Formats: sequence, structure tokens, C-alpha cells
Amino acid sequence: MFYSVRVDGTISLFSAEASGPGLADLAGVLCGPGRMTGFGRTAARLSAVVDEPWRAGALARECRRRGVQAQVSAAECGRPLVRTPFRVDLLPLEQRWGRGEEKVLPDGFRLDGAMLRMWALAAGSPQGNGYLLALDPEVPETHERLIKALAQLGVPAKVQKGEEALLRVTGRRRLAHVLELIGDAPAGAEPAWPSLVPVVRAV
Repeated sequence: MFYSVRVDGTISLFSAEASGPGLADLAGVLCGPGRMTGFGRTAARLSAVVDEPWRAGALARECRRRGVQAQVSAAECGRPLVRTPFRVDLLPLEQRWGRGEEKVLPDGFRLDGAMLRMWALAAGSPQGNGYLLALDPEVPETHERLIKALAQLGVPAKVQKGEEALLRVTGRRRLAHVLELIGDAPAGAEPAWPSLVPVVRAV
């Protein structure tokens, strides 16, 4: 169980525990590296290639909390891969996020804390006095809309200049709001969580 409460002790309407875990939360993985694959029109599965094995393990556990088994293996590139089986109940997610083999951001998409939690597990990391969320470099047309979705959630972010597609959230108040939204880090996923203390990476 994870908790995230405001300073006044109330729970944010958009925080990860405002409602029980559900399949819709998996859309957060799709904000980053996740992909949906359909099997005809009868079933679909979610997969994500991530940078560290602990991310794949944490995502698999979060999937199980939502009633979906997920397997951790290695992708062809050698990086960790987490993948669900084909399931009928994942088909609506594939229909909203897919256009053939192309990933698209659904019309009217709105983030909440549970989705942001999954995004953080898949592709979030603290850096210096900020927090980075990786985007899918293969679908750049989703990037500006995801920035707007974060802003609607009260988390303004900017694209970090560089070779990778990254969003950066800065400011102690904004980072505290991210923590309020996503709750405590699951065991083993602490390296992915925002820090209110500047993080210095070893060179």
C-alpha cells in the first residue's frame, strides 16, 4: 500500500490512491516507452523496454496489482523487457492508443497520479534539482500534448535539450506536488523517485 496526502492531511483528487488500482493506470507506461500490440480485434498486450532490470520488475509487480500478469525478459537489444500476455481486457487500451502499428495519444487524454506513477516507474529519474521523465522518441508528435497533460495536472515541465527526448520538472514545490501525486516509491524503485534534495550523479 502506498499513501500520498496533502500537508493538511487530505487526499488529492488526482493522487495515485484516490481510487483503487485499475487497468487505465497502465496508460502511464505508454506515456514513456510502452507499446500496445493487438491480436486481431480480440486481445492486446502491453510491452515496454526499459533501462534497468529493477524497472521491469517494479512494473511487473504494479501490473499484478491490477490483475495483469507480466513477464520480465530481455529484448532483442539486450535491455530489460516487461510484457503482458494478450488479454481481452487490454483491448480498449490498445484501441485508444493505437492506430494500426502506430502509437497515438488519445483525444482528450488526461493524466492522473496513478498514470504518472507508472510513467515514473518506467522512465522517471531525479537529476540535480529536477526530475526527468523520458518520452517515446519514436512518436515526437505526442510530446507537446504530454507537456500539456502534465500542466493540467499541476506539473509544468519543459523539454530538456539534448539527444534524448526528456521532460524536466524543476522547483521544490513542483517536485513536492509530483510526490503527492505518485505516492511512495515501491520497494526497489527508490532510484526512480523525485527527490527534494538535489541529486548529484557520479561521473
